[in-house]
Amino acid sequence: MARVLIADDDADIRDLVAFKLNQGGHQVTAVEDGVAALRAVREQPLDLVLLDIRMPGLSGLDVCRRLRSCDETASLPVILITARSQEGDVELGFAAGADDYIVKPFSPRELSSRVTALLTRVER
Repeated sequence: MARVLIADDDADIRDLVAFKLNQGGHQVTAVEDGVAALRAVREQPLDLVLLDIRMPGLSGLDVCRRLRSCDETASLPVILITARSQEGDVELGFAAGADDYIVKPFSPRELSSRVTALLTRVER
């Protein structure tokens, strides 16, 4: 069972992702913005973080960059979830340090598979 943080300002997306990951046996914490995401990362051990790019306050890109710049969280797996699908947007996501990039709308099954695949690679 992995400990997963979801940060998305859209409650419907947060609930959907949390539901699907809970079904997969993961322990999920859900927050509504980037500031709360950074707080959650500091307060609890996590195995993976899912970040929406467009959030009030700190964007998912900002959160990802901050995670990568800190020794304690530099290797924490990060998946960006966003409606931004242009090639340049994807490049920005990976340049910020994301391990994966999922475009909305997405299949909950695909998201679950990508989470599992990333967690499996990290465990090796």
